[in-house]
Amino acid sequence: MHAHPVTGHAALAAPSVRTRVTIPLRFNDGYSVTVEAVTFHGLTDGKEHVALIVGDLAAGTPLVRLHSECLTGDVFGSARCDCGPQLREGVERIAATGGVLLYLRQEGRGIGLYNKLDAYALQDAGLDTYQANIALGLPEDGRDYAAAAQMLAALNVTELDLLTNNPDKASQLRDLGLVVRDTRPTGVFATDSNLRYLHAKAQHTHHTIDLAATTHVVDLVG
Repeated sequence: MHAHPVTGHAALAAPSVRTRVTIPLRFNDGYSVTVEAVTFHGLTDGKEHVALIVGDLAAGTPLVRLHSECLTGDVFGSARCDCGPQLREGVERIAATGGVLLYLRQEGRGIGLYNKLDAYALQDAGLDTYQANIALGLPEDGRDYAAAAQMLAALNVTELDLLTNNPDKASQLRDLGLVVRDTRPTGVFATDSNLRYLHAKAQHTHHTIDLAATTHVVDLVG
């Protein structure tokens, strides 16, 4: 059980907004949207997480995505995961209703970039993504969403719809005192290079990824 991000830590000040700045985004497929990027003071883990407000945050129950940083997928377009397509999809779906994408500096499910690449080498030798983390002496998933809850509190978001396939995200946010009204799965972005990875997520951590309904492999990474 996680403590409430604001009141559950004796030495932790309530989080607050540090900076707001408008940024025009443009993705490789030509989709573009203007977002408000928000930074924060007082986040519990001390990392430089950023919130991207897309559309009208106050239009109704906001749609929220907790997106963990993935340099290889988000920036370099790696097809070994589905992170890049999920980021692209998340921004557009949030824009349609209003909400926020939290870009969280938790590379490799919290193990860091170098360890993630070490895990890739073990995957090439036959382990799946979770087995590789364990073989390195690391957790299957080391992410903690206390800072995400703080960011939402600073934005006055207490009730939300969550865009995710990962049940742990909703569970952690609820433990942290937020009302997750509904969870909405992301699309299935399967490629020849990530099918084993997607199966591992569905089997190990019960992600809601309907791979049985995927009749063909779609490469949306570009």
